[in-house]
Amino acid sequence: MADNCPYVTECFGDDNLLTLITGAVQDRSARGIAAAVSRLITSGRLPAGARLPTVRTVAGGLGVSPTTVSEAWRNLILAGAIQTRGRSGTFVSGPLPPRARLRYAQLSGARIGLPRDLSTGVPDPLLLPSLDVALRRIGDGRWAGSYLDPPVLPGLDEVLRQRWPYPPERLTVVDGAMDALDRVAGAVLRYGDHVLVENPAFPPLLDLLQAVGATVVGVPMDASGIIPDELLRAVRGYRAVALFLQPRAHNPTGASMDESRAALLANVLLEAPHLLVVEDDHAGDIATAPPVSLGRYLPDRTVHVASFSKSHGPDLRLAAVGGPAHVLDAVADRRLLGPGWSSRLLQGVLLDLLTDPDVTAQVAAAREAYAYRRAALSAALAERGVTTQATDGINLWLPVPDQQNAMVALAANGIAAAPGAPFCVTPLPGDHLRITAGLVADGYGELADVLAAATSETTRGSGRRDLAHPSGWR
Repeated sequence: MADNCPYVTECFGDDNLLTLITGAVQDRSARGIAAAVSRLITSGRLPAGARLPTVRTVAGGLGVSPTTVSEAWRNLILAGAIQTRGRSGTFVSGPLPPRARLRYAQLSGARIGLPRDLSTGVPDPLLLPSLDVALRRIGDGRWAGSYLDPPVLPGLDEVLRQRWPYPPERLTVVDGAMDALDRVAGAVLRYGDHVLVENPAFPPLLDLLQAVGATVVGVPMDASGIIPDELLRAVRGYRAVALFLQPRAHNPTGASMDESRAALLANVLLEAPHLLVVEDDHAGDIATAPPVSLGRYLPDRTVHVASFSKSHGPDLRLAAVGGPAHVLDAVADRRLLGPGWSSRLLQGVLLDLLTDPDVTAQVAAAREAYAYRRAALSAALAERGVTTQATDGINLWLPVPDQQNAMVALAANGIAAAPGAPFCVTPLPGDHLRITAGLVADGYGELADVLAAATSETTRGSGRRDLAHPSGWR
């Protein structure tokens, strides 16, 4: 290809690209289409930067449904072969190292060197309880029991069961929420299994499901979580093995399920008695919504994960997981062949933190602080005509006309945000960015000015706000 051709599609032509793709496809299933396009990319016949014809155009050329092509495109996106750029279209990716293909890696790629990083989704360190007192109280941490001792400290087990949203048949402690999801997925999923998730969903979960070979099906959601009618459609359309969801402070939208929605979803799932529900309560004690679980209605089919990273500290690396014996026993037995148990020293620290009234008050204050910050930034944006989703947790889901342009506009003002595309199982009606509002302790109006400008169809190159300098516009 000539170096002076800035747009590959213009040089090839949409018709030529369509002819190239349709001519290469022998098997017109989603898998066959994805394999054929992948071969074209690997051979160089579809070069990096080529803009693919639309899903409907390819579907028409192949004589298949747009749903089939969408599934093929989704598999290629997950493999890193193609990428979506919002309304600009879908393009062939350049060569990527294996880690760069992960959705998780895409969340942080644009933040390097920027003075204000709102892309991380992490809690404010200043709002986390100190571990000093707990470490002093639990002693020197020396332990000399048996390797076959119960994996959870008896005192911690008792406290966790008191906090659980339903009586779990089994309960254990693992090394964080993602470790829990990984181990549950390893115990119950097999290659090719259909798995239902929220759309949008947490990118590391999507990476994990892709890694075990699951076929992921996104289910639309609203401000109360998964929409019951959409779940019913997915349950009837696929013989899914599992449903992964976040019951409150959904990352990235902040949606929280209430008891009414939980009851409706549980009723839908009566049509799928083989399906396991896996709940990731990642926000834990900093969520403003009360704990809700489908386990109240489907206790023999619900695995609930309770994380303490956002509330008590990411580096504790602890999460509790409880549910039916046939799942939890498989997780615990397999874990005996690896780490065996999570650090009893850290379990002792967590037990002390959960039973210390001063720490409980600190966590409650952090919950109120996050709620204030989220509401203040959301209100400031609303005053500027920007409607966001930010009802719980530490994140704000910001609609933008074009993801890439918005990220560039924010970067010009020293701000990093997480792109919305890695969260999407299938494309949403519009582009989004995830903003970690929990890290914004002041300056809501000034930040809202910059965010609102990034949501406009056009952004000006002048009048740039330098957030690294309190003096403001320069």
